[in-house]
Amino acid sequence: MTARVEQRVRHRRRVTGRRAVVAGAAALGITGAAIVTTTTLSTAGAASPWPTAEGSRAVPSTIKVSGTYDGGLKKFYGSGALGGDGQEEGQDPVFELADGATLKNVVIGTPAADGVHCLGSCTLRNVWWLDVGEDAASFKGKSANSVYTVYGGGARNASDKVLQFNGAGKLVVTKFQVEDFGKLVRSCGNCATQYRRTVIVNDVDITAPGKSIVGINQNYGDTAALRNVRVHGDSGKKIKTCTRFQGNDTGAEPKEIGSGPDGTYCRFTSADVSYQ
Repeated sequence: MTARVEQRVRHRRRVTGRRAVVAGAAALGITGAAIVTTTTLSTAGAASPWPTAEGSRAVPSTIKVSGTYDGGLKKFYGSGALGGDGQEEGQDPVFELADGATLKNVVIGTPAADGVHCLGSCTLRNVWWLDVGEDAASFKGKSANSVYTVYGGGARNASDKVLQFNGAGKLVVTKFQVEDFGKLVRSCGNCATQYRRTVIVNDVDITAPGKSIVGINQNYGDTAALRNVRVHGDSGKKIKTCTRFQGNDTGAEPKEIGSGPDGTYCRFTSADVSYQ
């Protein structure tokens, strides 16, 4: 094959790949400037350069979403009553999603208050947290059929939990990245009302420092499946993969009873988690 023919082949492959990425991004409702980030995600896994915000907006009171809210990759940050960025429980969120709502192409800056609340099934697509406040997102649906989808995006600087799973149903996290955090996903260990919860974490990048990828309540029948998880900067394997707790509904601190794959509650093998 001549050099000119090889060049044409490479160009054709790049064009075809780009068209596939754009089509895939459009299917997810990701357009414009965000496609650059999506291109990187598609070619290099979940660990990609963070997007540059397209302007910013102060949020003095919770934005309530039903249907689909496309933030255009603008940065939203709390002000006034939402101006807190501490770990106090009971803070209001920047966004509140009704059952079935979708939030996409949003950068949440600081102060972040309590991030995003999902009152039922919801989808978070290409949502980024620059500095997690109390939690990045909390999932609060009461139906066992609720499904919460987190696709793309990422979170930094979470002193404790990133994704707080308080409600019932299933949480699926795909192509997400997190760095400098306490727990990526935590099934509430001491909520007044408890449920059996299912967690799936697939194709994500975890960057140290961190404490635990997933925390679940064994006594309530929670399960967590990890697939294609890449851990960066943790050669000593200090970040726990899946931690099992004895949960309660009294508000007491839950007791840790084990960690790592067990085939029943923490459903994965060592091959599903790589260290880079």
